[in-house]
Amino acid sequence: MTSSYNYIIFMILAILVGGCGNQTNDPNQLFSITIENKKKAYRPSDVLEVSLQNKKGKELDSVVYFLQEERLATGEPTKATTVSLQEQRLGSRTLSATIYSEGEQYEISQQVLLLSDTPPTLYTYEILAAYPHDINAYTQGLEFKGDTLYESTGQYEKSSLRKTDFESGEVLQKVTLKDTYFGEGLTILNDKIYQLTWRENTGFVYDVNTLDRIQTFSYGQSKEGWGLCNDGNVLYKSDGTQRIWRLNPSTLQEEDYIEMYTHKARIKSVNELEWVDGKIYANIYEAEGIAIVNPETGAVEGVIDCKGLKDEVTQHDALNVLNGIAYKGEPNILYLTGKNWDKLFKVRILKK
Repeated sequence: MTSSYNYIIFMILAILVGGCGNQTNDPNQLFSITIENKKKAYRPSDVLEVSLQNKKGKELDSVVYFLQEERLATGEPTKATTVSLQEQRLGSRTLSATIYSEGEQYEISQQVLLLSDTPPTLYTYEILAAYPHDINAYTQGLEFKGDTLYESTGQYEKSSLRKTDFESGEVLQKVTLKDTYFGEGLTILNDKIYQLTWRENTGFVYDVNTLDRIQTFSYGQSKEGWGLCNDGNVLYKSDGTQRIWRLNPSTLQEEDYIEMYTHKARIKSVNELEWVDGKIYANIYEAEGIAIVNPETGAVEGVIDCKGLKDEVTQHDALNVLNGIAYKGEPNILYLTGKNWDKLFKVRILKK
């Protein structure tokens, strides 16, 4: 009796489970996005022909396509829809569709990779002058306010914020960070200095005139602090990946990000940043070059080849990589140094 009863229960459950399986509401079981002539990567000049595959023959009302959160097009569910990628940010992007069917709403998506349309322009440099620089300064951030150079240095038990005379190399004022902090990039906006730390998830805000600390802040989705710059309204923060985050200077919250890509690949290990004439200039960690980045799309529009500059400083065991870009508003002129370099260079940037 028990065996017969258990068999009946088993059969009823099997029928119920099977019935539920045929009535799935899983959007990915019902629909998929099809891109005509699909490619591994796309360019902003590409125009996609996107259509909806209706796997279960549901009655469709309409479909709306998005790239990330931006609404791109509304289309008829049974026809292909043209989607422009012009002026879109580069990198791995989410192409999604919101589908309205039989009084229900469904969301499906897939990833698309967007690369730059054109290869970066190549530049080189000419040394115009060399100034003394503290050989013990593990340079992480560098920025002018007027003729005064502000510098953030790193390494545990050695990190600092400095105000310096760039011509003599004299440190005019110095704030030492606690031994548990590893100093990183800095930038100056509205008479405030913003300084990052590496893995401590902490940033500091100082009064630019007194170097008194007035605020601390925590990072958001980014896990580390590397470089920092600003455009006069927004802070830009690198985290050691290909991402550059936009921070609201009032709340210091990460609002969104761009990803650095060339026409071929992503550029990772993005380090110290400087805002120069509408572009972000970015040191790439352990590379002897500076990327010139479009702050709207993340496209690497230029690369400055800095090979040979490190050979111009005193060679010693603690000598490390190029890292430190400062701009005084002089056309095509940058001030460059590196970690434990004993010189700061004034260079002119030239097209190769």
